[in-house]
Amino acid sequence: MARTLRFLSYAMGFACAAIGLLHLLAGNAIVPGATDAGPTVDSLNRFLGAVFAGYGLAWLWTARQRPIPPAPVRALAGLFLLGALGRILSLAVAGRPNWFQLVLLAIELALPPVYFALATADTRAAAQAAQADPAGTPDRGRPERRGADRAARGAIE
Repeated sequence: MARTLRFLSYAMGFACAAIGLLHLLAGNAIVPGATDAGPTVDSLNRFLGAVFAGYGLAWLWTARQRPIPPAPVRALAGLFLLGALGRILSLAVAGRPNWFQLVLLAIELALPPVYFALATADTRAAAQAAQADPAGTPDRGRPERRGADRAARGAIE
């Protein structure tokens, strides 16, 4: 489960960062049915593309944590779900969008429950590993340990 969480977090991060950059660079040209929406919508789309790229970077930052903390996973998944609720509101107010937007809505409704269910998987795995190794053997490959290891060696030498 912890590997699944890490994989999905990285996948979400890379996908959202790439999609956001595409929207930032291409503007309305990347949105089905919005090529003639005008400069105001193009400006909004490019701005939100940058925000979505930042959202992807937040997922990547979260995925790099050891263990992956559940709070950011839940917050980021909740934001994704909030976007889906925005699409549902748009359906009710403005009507049916391009079919591709409906595919995105299905993804945005399906993924958050998966993330919510997996949010604590890595912290649980880390706790189980700590119980299995009560001596607490340090992980010398982790960047945050390297400086402490060097300092300890310097004090001994």
